[in-house]
Amino acid sequence: MIYGFEKRVVAIFVIGLVLLVNLIVILDYINNQKLDTIRYIPGKTKTLIINEDNVFSEEKLKQFILELNVKFPHIVLAQAILESGNFKSKMFLENNNIFGMKVAKRRPTTSKGEQSGYAYFDNWKDCVVDYAFYQAAYLSDIKTEDQYYSYLRANYAQDEKYIEKIRNLATKLR
Repeated sequence: MIYGFEKRVVAIFVIGLVLLVNLIVILDYINNQKLDTIRYIPGKTKTLIINEDNVFSEEKLKQFILELNVKFPHIVLAQAILESGNFKSKMFLENNNIFGMKVAKRRPTTSKGEQSGYAYFDNWKDCVVDYAFYQAAYLSDIKTEDQYYSYLRANYAQDEKYIEKIRNLATKLR
């Protein structure tokens, strides 16, 4: 025999359960509607959206470097500016290669191949992802800016004044 108080508790529980089930059904319906909307975007529109997102700007580059959680982002941005001739070099404009990267031989890469001795990419974002792969493969033990600069001096740059140039640029970007 269920007493009055117990009846109310059971009734509240059942009502709560019904409301929860209804909420789940409604949220599932809304979510499926969004997916259907995305699924049925015409091909030309999808391409336009993707291409517009890949249009380069220095601000987008800064944001993407931060999103990828790249170590020492101000130094990496300085490298991008220097290596790409302030985003005007032939290598950047034709190869989407912001960092003067060569094709990776022993690590994951987003490079599509080699052109004029350097890696080329479908877009500038792929190049930044490739740089993040580079950092993950070779720079995971580096903890300080000085260690980073030392590594770059020994393994990255050919110009003897590269580190000095990067330091000066990175200081201005901070």
